[in-house]
Amino acid sequence: MLSRLGALLQEAVGAREPSIDLLEAFVEHWKGITNYYIESTDENTPAKKTDIPWRLKQMLDILVYEERQQTAANEAGPCLEYLLQHKILETLCTLGKAEYPPGMRQQVFQFFSKVLAQVQHPLLHYLNVHRPVQKLLRLGGTVPGSLTEKEEVQFTTVLCSKIQQDPDLLAYILEGKKMVGKKKASREPSTLPREAAGTKDHSPNCDPRGAWSPTSPLPIEPEGGMGESNLITFLIGLCKSKKGRVALKAQENLLVLVSVASPAAATYLVQSSPCCPAIVRHLCQLYQAMPAYLDPADIATLEGISWRLPNAPSDEAAFPGREALAAFLGWFDYCDHLIMEAHTVVADALAKAVAERLLMEILQPQLLHVSEQGILTSTSLLTAMLRRLRSPALLRETVAFLLGTEPPTTTPEDRPPTLCAHLIRHCDHLSDEISIATLRLFEELLQKPHEQIIHSLVLCNLEGRPYVARGSAEPESYEDTLDLEEDPYFTDGFDTSFQPAAKPPPAPATNSDGKTAVTEIVNSFLCLVPEEAKTSAFLEETGYDTYVHDAYGLFQECSSRVSPWGWPMGLTPLDSHEPERPFFEGPFLQMLFDRMSRILEQPYSLNLQVTSVLSRLALFPHPHIHEYLLDPYISLAPGCRSLFSVLVRVIGDLMQRIQRVPQFPGKLLLVRKQLMGQVPGEQLDHQTLLQGVVVLEEFCKELAAIAFVKFPPHGLHLSLPLSPEGHV
Repeated sequence: MLSRLGALLQEAVGAREPSIDLLEAFVEHWKGITNYYIESTDENTPAKKTDIPWRLKQMLDILVYEERQQTAANEAGPCLEYLLQHKILETLCTLGKAEYPPGMRQQVFQFFSKVLAQVQHPLLHYLNVHRPVQKLLRLGGTVPGSLTEKEEVQFTTVLCSKIQQDPDLLAYILEGKKMVGKKKASREPSTLPREAAGTKDHSPNCDPRGAWSPTSPLPIEPEGGMGESNLITFLIGLCKSKKGRVALKAQENLLVLVSVASPAAATYLVQSSPCCPAIVRHLCQLYQAMPAYLDPADIATLEGISWRLPNAPSDEAAFPGREALAAFLGWFDYCDHLIMEAHTVVADALAKAVAERLLMEILQPQLLHVSEQGILTSTSLLTAMLRRLRSPALLRETVAFLLGTEPPTTTPEDRPPTLCAHLIRHCDHLSDEISIATLRLFEELLQKPHEQIIHSLVLCNLEGRPYVARGSAEPESYEDTLDLEEDPYFTDGFDTSFQPAAKPPPAPATNSDGKTAVTEIVNSFLCLVPEEAKTSAFLEETGYDTYVHDAYGLFQECSSRVSPWGWPMGLTPLDSHEPERPFFEGPFLQMLFDRMSRILEQPYSLNLQVTSVLSRLALFPHPHIHEYLLDPYISLAPGCRSLFSVLVRVIGDLMQRIQRVPQFPGKLLLVRKQLMGQVPGEQLDHQTLLQGVVVLEEFCKELAAIAFVKFPPHGLHLSLPLSPEGHV
């Protein structure tokens, strides 16, 4: 098209002075547009049915062709000089604002986009380009559903592309008042043609074309850009579009802005633009637009929502607030992605803004509220947010919000009331639904790659191994450490005649480093539940080997996540001369152990969640966690309890309860089949107890599998066979 245009122009007027002919043609097309407004009397004819679109297209083609014919690099041709001097873009912007003829705004956006994209000469440094660009930005992005959304997002795409190529433009396009005028000297076109010298804009600091003079300071305009409409607010307005492609493209353009590599541009974006406040304001608005109560099961159905796939799957059941929930989760995922991709300066500021505005100001009061529905909904939403969270900066702020920034103390009375303390109490709430939802929150938190999480919840209380009795000899036999009459948690009225179903070997084997052999640990857990309380052997696909396979994958994933933290490979040596200090397992483990001790009295779904969290903890490859949660043979300090000692007490309680349940084995097998969906569910006597026994058996197998994959050395466990009795 451009070559044909050039050929026609040269054939018409000869080839001696093609630039003059191009200028005449350019001026003629512009006068044709202005004459339309002088001569036309029909105000209803759409712009696309006039010759305005054709004339704008010809003007664009002339500008591009002229630039290609220029021999001097970075020099503006006569047609471009004319466009700048006569403020054609500013005039077009005024016509677009008036929307006369109808549809003119669409034509103006298209022309601006094509000129900025196709003309290679740097234009945005010129005042007579910058001003109309700013005015055009104020025209769009404010009304969702605008007829010009497609053209608006194309316009922002061009601007963001220019900023990506030259990050110094960011502050200028965002109405930067103090952008240094360097680099402009080499970009200044030569003097104006004498024919175009009559300009009306001769400010002291500008040349007649509206370009900044390289020797003069930039004008200082009144402050107030933070609250004005600019490229940032324009893009966020387009992000709210109901048209999926428009919203997605606007989000991609905003992502380009926040990821600019220039530190100066990033600093300006944070300190002098509405970027972070506007993004977080929209996030808070979407949160507050959701219903006050949402069912946790409904929230879980939108697992697949992301900023690139913001619409919920159509095959999912509808529920009140579904669209509002999908919009919030999609924008939160987008904020997280922004923080991950943004310049460090922008990422930190945006993460802090999310933490302050959403987490602290809105979410925290709901988590601490007395309304059970409010607690349940806010906890479930926070869990859904954690599940989507990937950016280190936002994870750091979220962990500080949940766990605090102060180092944890070791005694209960020294701990100030924190949000974490409230959440731990919610895990033992009178409402089982709130307890389950909060336990899910902690389970999700434990899967995040942040060392402070496991340290604050568990490890800070295990430092120095105060749970181990000082000065005690190494155990010589199984009975030395598991004598039920000696167990401080097993002497308060339980039937001490109970013996384990299958007695392990008399002396646990140890490795050269003193660790109890894995076979002894595994058998201790597998033999903990008595035979009369086991039912998995009667059904298929409930064997211990299935847990081994699952535990291996989970352990590898957990080990990979914590590998950068530099955890020790071995236990901290005990000083036999060091006096014993009081041991407190911490409020988190205390709550889990208390819940575990009531496994025979709690609902099935709650028991599943408690054991799931304990399994997540047991997977961590820290030697102190492994010893405290998975080694049955440690010699506990007086008054201390471990996971194994809690399980032993539960088994003792179970043996007494079994005697009060007629036909216990048959009912237990029936309940297991009901839970597996093999037989129709029907209400039975002692159903809570029977379901708790099933969970207890499976949990012991799961703990055995976790111990199995954590020790011995990597790969050795794959060759160990399983015996028919369930022993290794």
